Amino acid sequence: MNNKESLGELARDFLSSVDEATFLLEEKFGTRCILRLWGSGKIKRCGVVKGNVTYELHGVGCAVKLPHVLVDFDYGPDGRIDGFDAWRLFIYASELPEKHPKYQSKEVLNLEFEEHVASGRFEPMPKGRNGFYCLSKNN
Repeated sequence: MNNKESLGELARDFLSSVDEATFLLEEKFGTRCILRLWGSGKIKRCGVVKGNVTYELHGVGCAVKLPHVLVDFDYGPDGRIDGFDAWRLFIYASELPEKHPKYQSKEVLNLEFEEHVASGRFEPMPKGRNGFYCLSKNN
């Protein structure tokens, strides 16, 4: 059991999966942010990216089922994909309990999340995305 894992490691793992997912979306659709394609009726809300990789759009976000994990993220200002909140990190950790055992507890994750925000290791997303954070440059 990895109780020494840091929340920064979990956030970096989450963002790595988001990057993997959006790379696959870009390969298929020509863009990492596929919301406009859905909004204009060019793609369906749910579909197959390739093989057993699927996507489902919702609100301002997307859930992509990769072969090893489901990653659910929101598109941020200017199409940014590096934002997260405590809930998304918890859901992601829940998908990978062997890799992220420490964060199977919402209470542990929420407490550390608040500490990371207070210490500046997670910083608010710019341009008014309330409740969403990104890794600080010092993390």
